[in-house]
Amino acid sequence: MADYNAITPGTDLARYARELMRMHDTVIGGGRTALQPRPLVSRSWQRVLGFGLVPDKSGARDPLPPARLEQLRAESPLRLVIDDLARVISSVADASHFLMVVTNGDGIILWRRGDTRVRRQADQLGFSEGARWTEDEVGTNAIGTALEEANPVQLFSGEHFEQAQHPWYCTAFPIHDPRTGELLGIVDISGPALTLHPAISALVETAVLLAESLLRRHHEAALERLRVAAVPIVSAAGGPALVVDDAGWVAHSAGVSTRDRIAAPQPDKPLAVPGLGLCLPERLDLGWLIRPAATERRINAHLTLGAKPVIEIRADAEPWRVALSRRHAQILQQLAGAGPAGLTPYDLSVALFGDGEHLVAARAEVSRLRRSLGAIVDGSPYRIADGVQLTVGA
Repeated sequence: MADYNAITPGTDLARYARELMRMHDTVIGGGRTALQPRPLVSRSWQRVLGFGLVPDKSGARDPLPPARLEQLRAESPLRLVIDDLARVISSVADASHFLMVVTNGDGIILWRRGDTRVRRQADQLGFSEGARWTEDEVGTNAIGTALEEANPVQLFSGEHFEQAQHPWYCTAFPIHDPRTGELLGIVDISGPALTLHPAISALVETAVLLAESLLRRHHEAALERLRVAAVPIVSAAGGPALVVDDAGWVAHSAGVSTRDRIAAPQPDKPLAVPGLGLCLPERLDLGWLIRPAATERRINAHLTLGAKPVIEIRADAEPWRVALSRRHAQILQQLAGAGPAGLTPYDLSVALFGDGEHLVAARAEVSRLRRSLGAIVDGSPYRIADGVQLTVGA
């Protein structure tokens, strides 16, 4: 975060832009100059050169078909807060000088709001809805670089790799799922370079913090609606059960220790839930009823490593097998070795990446793993859940 802001108060924007463009041409051309790119810019330029991009040409700009764009919007949790984001951004006096852009986690622009004149200028860059603004597609830009760095990024003029983007500034801030820490997308403000104000970064950060808070409220309200609707069904059914939403978040529990999340239910696919054993999900109007399908409550699981890792889960029914990525198999292997004490996000970052600087990535990997295996992995710290016996073999 130390090198997040591209300018400081009092910067002569016109002169600094000229200096950065001269530096860009010299450094990219292999020369030496007194003014050097900031570390995050230097890292990005090296990545982009490795992709084979050149600064005097524009990268790919082919937008997605409208139907696919609408599908991605409908799938994005950010659809719930896009209007709130727009209201915060447009509240400042000079909002007519910039665009607000919101992407998904893949860097695809889902929404774009702002002044018509600035939108027309952005169209000439292909900075439009449905376009993918990652570093490998369009070079160093705040959206793509924020995705790579997993941190806020502000770029000014010649810090962009493509010369066509030099007349612009951009300020991007990742927005995360407040429940899991998983990256949902990027919120970006972009505009003509000479209109950049030092307060822009604070504006974007404020909007993102508000949006993350509102996402949590939406989630809590949806779970409460599900709980109210499902309580009579659970009472009538009797026995231990959970009521969860489509993503596996628990709205109500009966006769079993409350857990925050299990694996996302699917029709006719067994679920392993500590305390319940193997379960067959039953569809409700707003979610799922999860009840035991076996009499044995203890879960035995075996992780097979190798080129194609797989975990086999047994209670007293047919085994349930799930294919895993090597990264997820590595996480389970580490947690099995850690025992009941488990691993903190820092510990897991060191185990997976060799240092403690990848906390966001470590949390995101565990979130994706829990989406597949649910409550088999507990949090705070990360560990194999009580009631699960996990063995590991080649």
